Amino acid sequence: MKLGIDIGGTKTAAVALADSGELSDQLRMPTGFGAEAVVETALRTVERMAELAGLGASSFSSIGIGIPGAVDNATGRVAHAVNLGLEGLDLGPRLADRLGVEVRVENDVKAAALGAHHLLAESESDFADADADADAAAAADASDVPPSEAATGRSMAYLNLGTGLAAGIVQGGRLLRGGHGVAGEIGHIPIDPAGELCGCGQRGCLETVASGSAIARMWPSQAELPARELFDLAEVGVADAVAVRERFLEGVAAAVRLLVLTTDVDDVVIGGGLAALGEPLLDGTRRILNGWAADSAFLASLGLAKRVRVIPLGFPAAAVGAALVGVAQWQKS
Repeated sequence: MKLGIDIGGTKTAAVALADSGELSDQLRMPTGFGAEAVVETALRTVERMAELAGLGASSFSSIGIGIPGAVDNATGRVAHAVNLGLEGLDLGPRLADRLGVEVRVENDVKAAALGAHHLLAESESDFADADADADAAAAADASDVPPSEAATGRSMAYLNLGTGLAAGIVQGGRLLRGGHGVAGEIGHIPIDPAGELCGCGQRGCLETVASGSAIARMWPSQAELPARELFDLAEVGVADAVAVRERFLEGVAAAVRLLVLTTDVDDVVIGGGLAALGEPLLDGTRRILNGWAADSAFLASLGLAKRVRVIPLGFPAAAVGAALVGVAQWQKS
């Protein structure tokens, strides 16, 4: 059994993958804040998953963890993760000492990229255009994930639309890291010199128009799901909502265009919390890309709209990717 754990800012999710490829058990629990609390959350997760699997904690063949922030995947050290109150935590080594199993640690978006790439390579049908009923069916189908590494022939970018915006890129079956590990941090590429000030200190970054925080700024709302409210009101023609939705979709489309022009990936898979918007997000992004293609023979030749997909609703990409991080031999070289 391979164990993958996704430690998020508020919740931790875990999956166990059997040698047969079956996604045997899944678990969610609250995430603690601060170094000691995060370590204890991880240990409790392993203990509970071991109980569900009927194993001892040291019986997992591999353990991988996805976590937000700056991660040294070679050492398992989390340099910093602001939302978790972490600074210089040797998470992998500390857990390995307690559990007696090597623990691999990866940035959560990069882990999710591996999970999405694996699912795409093994079951492309799960990414078909879908309505709500088909989304639910795809989520159910995602319970059978083969254990082998994803096919290496297909390149993919995972575009994470959450509170912020970032991407993970998989080429030749491997994560693209770059010289200093920041490959895919496209959320902090400025696209509008006169735009909003970004948290990174630059102005007009992609993240300021295409993220959950961007929607919160452009569409102040007391709704439980502001993005869903925005899209629903835009659909019935509320002018202010249409304007904000279009600005957001243009930002998402710009991120897709950027990823294809810089890495020429076969697919751009949209994930993260905003991926729950589903078909309206996919259709809107494709509409913007097709509009640009109509005015540019160059963009038309790239087939950008055909490369965009949305992760199936409910698929635990980061946790599945973490399990693959834990077992992938190329990660250890």
